[in-house]
Amino acid sequence: MAASDVSLRECHVHPVVLFSICDSFERRNEDAKRVIGTLLGTNVHGSVEVTNCFSVPHNESEDEVAVDMEFARNMYELHRRVNPNETIVGWYATGIDITEHSVLIHEYYNRECNNPIHMTVDTSLRDGKATIKGWQSQIMGVTSKTQGVLFTPVPVEIVFYEPEKVGVDMVVEGKSSGRRTIDVVNDLENVGKSAAKLQEMLAIVISYVDEVLAGKIPADNTIGRYLLDLASTVPQLEPREFEEMLNNNMKDLLMVVYLSNLVGTQLQLNEKINMLELTTK
Repeated sequence: MAASDVSLRECHVHPVVLFSICDSFERRNEDAKRVIGTLLGTNVHGSVEVTNCFSVPHNESEDEVAVDMEFARNMYELHRRVNPNETIVGWYATGIDITEHSVLIHEYYNRECNNPIHMTVDTSLRDGKATIKGWQSQIMGVTSKTQGVLFTPVPVEIVFYEPEKVGVDMVVEGKSSGRRTIDVVNDLENVGKSAAKLQEMLAIVISYVDEVLAGKIPADNTIGRYLLDLASTVPQLEPREFEEMLNNNMKDLLMVVYLSNLVGTQLQLNEKINMLELTTK
């Protein structure tokens, strides 16, 4: 089993991957104890970013495991047609255990990419959450003698693109809703919510600074450095300049909204004209 010279340093996972894994687990066969699949993304100098995945059918018993490798290859080729930048970076399995069968499956993925990552997702929620862990294989033993495989942990972090974060925030809000649903807010309401949240966080920071200056709580050097970095990123603008910049950006946004609505109206009108011409012929 060949391994890459570059060890895995970290693994970043996007929410769509976790949703896909949970969906595959819910749709599994009744006799299936776990679900496995291929992880797609990028691996740059040991920093893995997982942006997509797909499940792979397999049969598993105490004595043997059979994986539909032809299905995995076909699915990968289809994904490559849609997004050629995504390559195989490893595989996932539901549950928290790494078994002897995991070693055999890992050997297959080791032939598909260099130093694949193995990610386990605890879909049983044993600790009240879906525990996610990353692993990489390393050969252990004496050269020219019997060798084994050791799985060592890799730090895993969930990251978001901006559109993904909006979707995840809505899912979280829908969880606490009595109807289990939530309405999509328009741009203006979203700006209002963001401004209110920013104002709330600023109030917390100001309260902390006031208590430190009054001697009620001890100062924290780490928090002080964070506040200094935050203050240094704020542009030095006069109130009049800031108001003018905000108004210009708002005008640009309103112009884009107006043009998009105008284009939509033109398309609907053109469709109706075409339908009228077809009915009159």
